[in-house]
Order: sequence, then C-alpha cells, then structure tokens
Amino acid sequence: MYDYDLLVVGSANADLVIGVERRPAAGETVLGSDLVVHPGGKGANQAVAAARLGARTALLARVGDDAHGRLLLDSQRRAGVDTGGVLVGGAPTGVALITVDPSGDNSIVVSPGANGRLAPQDVRAADGLLQSAAVVSAQLEIPLESVVEVVRNLAPGTRFVLNPSPPRPLPAEVLAACDPLIVNEHEARVIGGGELDGSPEDWAAALLALGPRSVVVTLGAEGALVASAEGTARVPSVRVDAVDTTGAGDAFTAALAWRLGLGESLARAAAYAVRVGASAVTRSGAQASFPTAEEVAAL
Repeated sequence: MYDYDLLVVGSANADLVIGVERRPAAGETVLGSDLVVHPGGKGANQAVAAARLGARTALLARVGDDAHGRLLLDSQRRAGVDTGGVLVGGAPTGVALITVDPSGDNSIVVSPGANGRLAPQDVRAADGLLQSAAVVSAQLEIPLESVVEVVRNLAPGTRFVLNPSPPRPLPAEVLAACDPLIVNEHEARVIGGGELDGSPEDWAAALLALGPRSVVVTLGAEGALVASAEGTARVPSVRVDAVDTTGAGDAFTAALAWRLGLGESLARAAAYAVRVGASAVTRSGAQASFPTAEEVAAL
C-alpha cells in the first residue's frame, strides 16, 4: 500500500500575470492590466491539481526563503499537499512572467531561481517519498540531471509520468521510463528531433519508437491522443468558453497521473483528464482555476 497516490517532482514559481490586448512584437511596448501574482510552476501546479481532485499528493521541490516561497507553501498546504519534501533556500523563488491575451492564450518566460538548485542529491535524500508513491510525475523546469536521478531511484512498480516542458532532447533511460510521455505539438517536435510530419497519430508513433512505454499528445480544444503498444485512440474534449489556458496542461497531467495510479486504462484516464483541463480554462490563473472532483463531474 502506498502512502501517496502521486509524488510530483518539479518546479514551484510565482506567476506574475498581465492581461494584454496582444503580445508585443520585438522592440515594441504595449500596455497591460494590473499585475496579479499567483502561485504556480508546473510541479506545484500539478500537486495542487491532483490534491484538489482528491489524490493523496506530495511535492518535492525547492523555493526561496522569501515572500513568493511562502505564498507557494501556503497554497500547497491549503490544497492538502504534503509539503515535507519542499526544500527552502539556496536562491530566490522561481518566477514566471505571463501575458494572457483576450482569447485566453498565454506566453510565458520563466526565471528558474531555486528550481535550478533542486539537485540530484536532493532527489536521493528524498528516497522515502519516492518509495511511497504509486505514481511519480516530473517536468523539465528543474535540472535534467535531477529528473534522471528520479528515474534511477523509482521504486519497483512505481509509474513514471513526464511532461517534458520546456522541451529538450531526453536521454534514453528517461524516455524508457515514461509511461506515459505527455507532449503538445511543440514538445513532440523537439523530443522527436524536429522531424515530425503528418498527423498526431504519426507523431505518437515516432515518439513511441524512441522508447517510451506510452505517449499522450495533447491537442488543446480537440482533446488528446493516446498511444501505446496496444494501439492508438483519440480522446475528445469538452467544449467550453476559454478564459485563461495557464495551467491547463498541468491540470491535465495531474489528473491523468492520478487516474493511472488508480488502475485505469490510459484512454479512460485521458478521458477524465481532458475534462479536468477543460474545466481549468474556464477560470483565470493556474492553481486558482483547478477544479474539484465534484466540479469535473458537473461539467
């Protein structure tokens, strides 16, 4: 019996969000809305999203000893996340600068800060957490060598889920552990070496050939595609009026990872996850937009 349904190993950032009529071109200045600060970061987002759905969740991350770090810890605790694995100090808390246009699309620049100090030795020191989780989820806003260390220290039977964002080429041992590798079109092209052509089914096949046990391609408003040795299937989304897409991918990944840990098939878990992601885009912000299980059921 595992102590946690999901352990998230990843980033924790303060999201500094400004609404704009349009994103500026090179050398251009545009006026935006008042600045709003939200707790964010792909790792912290996934942990809150899973906990809000009802998953027993823990987070392994690093924040600064500053106001942004306290904001992030408070948000995790309110959601019910076990923050015993969150390390404090070493650098200022990471910050994401986010612009959101009227359609809800966003552009993000991340200053990693303390996230860049989450080192392989920190992962090794958290062995008790790694051994206690049914599923471990990671992203790439922390050092790649730390993600490699996660893979090397997984408990037998623990499932590893990776969203390679921001994308970069991955070593074979990381790819081989992914079950699934979760990518959007941009991430798929980077991981696949920029040579992907054809349909999302073709991208998934090319990525599977690199070694992951399964692949999920997120398709925005069109839902997702799942692929494994058992076959490929499209998973339709739910039509909603998008307000802000920030964090929607994190909510999708968290929901998928949790449901896989409950023993659901990849297609069934993805069907639930697209509903969670659809619900998240109907509200502003990242963590503030994540739904409860009851809200997902009502969608």
